Order: sequence, then structure tokens, then C-alpha cells
Amino acid sequence: MEALLTSTAVVALAEIGDKTQLLAIVLATRFKRPLPIIFGIFVATIANHFLAAFIGAQAAAFLEGDWFRYLIAASFVAMGLWTLIPDKLDDVEDKPARFGAFVTTVIAFFLVEMGDKTQLATVALSARFNDLIMVTMGTTLGMMLANVPAVFLGNELIRRVPLNVVRMLAALLFIVIGVWLAAQTAGYL
Repeated sequence: MEALLTSTAVVALAEIGDKTQLLAIVLATRFKRPLPIIFGIFVATIANHFLAAFIGAQAAAFLEGDWFRYLIAASFVAMGLWTLIPDKLDDVEDKPARFGAFVTTVIAFFLVEMGDKTQLATVALSARFNDLIMVTMGTTLGMMLANVPAVFLGNELIRRVPLNVVRMLAALLFIVIGVWLAAQTAGYL
């Protein structure tokens, strides 16, 4: 249960103001069809985060030892620092979509999420908890918690939510998890 809850919280906070959330807003304003966009986000996230969690679980199975736990702890701290850098969505073109809202969303979300901080967080969370299913469920739930309101509320949400505060909270959460894991590995907890 800890893997599910931690994964959900980490990704939901990290996703606020992230480029995939900005993509959700762009798709919502372009297609004006929220349900296919939401289902597209869900399908793309399940596929992307399952692969990321699988990689993390495999890494944890092969790379045991304190040095690997310290590496995971450092990756959480690095993701916390990365979260402080605001994302921009520069590569979304304004030409008409070739496919419908669902297919466009699945493809766009899957590709934009590649190498994104929430995908890397999924790898690290899976390596930390070594629980492929709970981490995938948690990170997917976190993505949905952050992106479904963005689809429905779009630009209004971005205008009202102080993204700097949310970004700092997400960064703090990543850093706290990293420090906690390092302290636990060192035997302090």
C-alpha cells in the first residue's frame, strides 16, 4: 500500500505544470472532447509507466546493495531539483490532427512522457519498492489526478493554481523521499 500511495502522491504533485499537463490543456482546447482525451491519457500512461516500472523492478532485482539504494536516493533528489525548472510545451503544432482525439492523445502522451520526470520517477519508485503493479497503478492514478482537472478546466486551472508553490512542494517531496531513503540505507531510520 505504501508503494501505491507514495507513487500517487509523487507523480500527482510532479505533474502539476509539467509538459504533459500542458499537453492535456492544449488537446482539450483543440478537440473539445474531454472523455476521449481522458481515456487516451489513461491508456498512454498505463503503457508508458508499466514499461518504466518494469525497468525499475528489473534494475532492483539485478542491482542489489547499498550503492544502488544510494543511487535511487540521489535520483529522487535530482528529480526534486529538476521539478523546480518550469516546463514549456513548444513542440505542439497548431495544424489539424490526422487522427481523432483518443488516438492523438495516446500517441502524443506516450511520446511526450518518454524521458519525462514522471517517467523517471516511475523507474525510481519501482526500483525503490520493487512492486511493479502498485507503482504502475499509483503513478497512473497520480497522472490522472493531475490531468483530468486540466482537461476539464484547462487554462482556468493554470491561471488560479500557483504553480510555483505546487512545483516547490513536489520538489520538496522528491527530496524528502531521497533523503529518507539515504538515511534508511545508512541505518539511521
